[in-house]
Amino acid sequence: MALLALLDRGPSHGFALKQSYDAILGQERDVKAGQVYATLARLERDSLARGVGVVPGGGPDRKMYAITEAGVAELEAWLLAPAEQAGRPGPLFTKVVLALAAGHDPAVLLDRQRAAYVARSRALLNESAGGDVVDGLVHDYEIAHLEADLHWIEVAGARLGALRQLVEHALPTADPAPSGGRQGADRG
Repeated sequence: MALLALLDRGPSHGFALKQSYDAILGQERDVKAGQVYATLARLERDSLARGVGVVPGGGPDRKMYAITEAGVAELEAWLLAPAEQAGRPGPLFTKVVLALAAGHDPAVLLDRQRAAYVARSRALLNESAGGDVVDGLVHDYEIAHLEADLHWIEVAGARLGALRQLVEHALPTADPAPSGGRQGADRG
């Protein structure tokens, strides 16, 4: 979609698209040239962009691409569709549940995660002071998500007792003669 958006401004070649992407979105993760050309090939294959000529470059001639009407429609549909929020909180939620299932105290991992999020938030605030508007907005976005995750950690910590009961009731009772795992290994 980034390449379609850049092509919507007017025809361009791959190298110029890479430079534009890196300038406005590439903070901390520039796009690779091979990825740009592979994406342009897919856009052309799917009739979302088309080759419109060749221009001389510093080395080989550069193929120019333009967005098609189908590409404009695809871009507009994507831009206007609300961004979907993720469902469950991902790996952290999974770790909490699995810690309970394994008989570990998830409060320890929540405390460590909280410390990591607070440290990351502080680092982002320090980095934002000297950055440009794009860096600032990227940092603000990440800080807002970190704040939401910190709130979730507090809620999860308050509900650990209820979650522990649910996990314990959902798991089968222990086999009196375990054949593996930590309990079996301890009997050694």
